[in-house]
Amino acid sequence: MKKLKKVYAIALAAVLGFATIACGAVNEDAMIDDQAAVRGLDEGVGEIYIDDEAIALAGTTTSSQAATDACTAVFNLMNQQRAAQGLPALAWSQALTNAAQVRANEITQSFSHTRPNGSAFWTVDSNVQYGENLAKLYQSADSVYTAWMNSPTHAANIMDAGYKTVGIAICQTGDGSWYWAQEFGY
Repeated sequence: MKKLKKVYAIALAAVLGFATIACGAVNEDAMIDDQAAVRGLDEGVGEIYIDDEAIALAGTTTSSQAATDACTAVFNLMNQQRAAQGLPALAWSQALTNAAQVRANEITQSFSHTRPNGSAFWTVDSNVQYGENLAKLYQSADSVYTAWMNSPTHAANIMDAGYKTVGIAICQTGDGSWYWAQEFGY
């Protein structure tokens, strides 16, 4: 992990800013974990982490149209639900999408809010990451969104009035399985 004073944004060249990457094969039962992750506002104050190597890899990804459409659909479902509850819409964040792409890839190795190197989820880009929802093996926007909304901690992230931005990414494994990461910011 590198501590940096400057942050360089890397834009993904994907339709509507949504992207997916191809990853190694893992075959487990579809699931979300019981807990979403939240970073406290005071957690990591004064320290900036940008995992340049991981972000650079996210910037080289390719996208399948089905996964791009699924990320767009989840984004729309979230904002429809938020509007129905009188909450403002979340804005799409390319920085959070880059971080989500890294996290979606990482959870194929270790399905956890802790990164494979043992650091916290938000160390991919500590400037923007404050909440995280993960899921694996859901092959549609409707199924993953329903699972997240049926989990109190995941639904709390989606409906948190404090969050203003979101990024969503899918890592597609060689066997066609989808691993989802949804990152939230202020």
